[in-house]
Amino acid sequence: MERASECSDVELVAAIRRGDWSAFDALYFRHKEWTYRLAWRFAADENEALDVVQEVFVYLAGKLREPSFTLRASVTTLLYPAVKHTALALKRKRRRMNPQLQGSGEEPDIPIPARPEAQDPITARGEVALMLRGLSDAHREIVLMRFVDDMSLEEIADALAIPLGTAKSRLHHALASLREDPRFRKYAGQD
Repeated sequence: MERASECSDVELVAAIRRGDWSAFDALYFRHKEWTYRLAWRFAADENEALDVVQEVFVYLAGKLREPSFTLRASVTTLLYPAVKHTALALKRKRRRMNPQLQGSGEEPDIPIPARPEAQDPITARGEVALMLRGLSDAHREIVLMRFVDDMSLEEIADALAIPLGTAKSRLHHALASLREDPRFRKYAGQD
C-alpha cells in the first residue's frame, strides 16, 4: 500500500480486508503508543503493558480476518475494551502467581511521585493523579478517556458499551467532583 501513513484507519482496515497486510503495519505503528499508554495505566507495569500491546494487536489481526467483521467505530474505540480487559486479566494473573501481592489491595491506576511537595512537572502530574484518585473508578475512567485518550463521548460510550447519556452524565459528575477540589482550580485556570 502506497503512503499508508496518509490513509485513514477505515482505509487501512479496508486494505487489510482486501489482503494487503502491509496496511496492518501502518495501523500498528499509528496506534501502538496509545495502546501502550493505556495498557500501562491499567497494568501499572511496563513489561505487562508491552505484553498487552502484543496480545491486543494479535486480537485485532484476528478480528480483521473474520469474514463478518465491520469497523463500526474508530480503531481506538475497538481497542480500548480489549486493552483494558487484557491488562486487568494479566494483573489478576500476576496476583495469583505472586502471593505477596494477594493482600496488598489494588495498585493505583495512576502512579504518584514519591515527593509530592516538590514543585516540578512530575509533581503536578502527581497532584492531578491524587485528585483523580478521589473519583470513583467509573468517573476516573471517563475523565481519562476524554482528556488523556482524547476520545469523544460517542467513542467512550461505544468503548464502554454504555448509553451516550450515561457517558455524558458520568463526565458531568466527575468534573463537578473535581471542581469541588481546591487543587483543581490551579489546573483549570481558576486561580
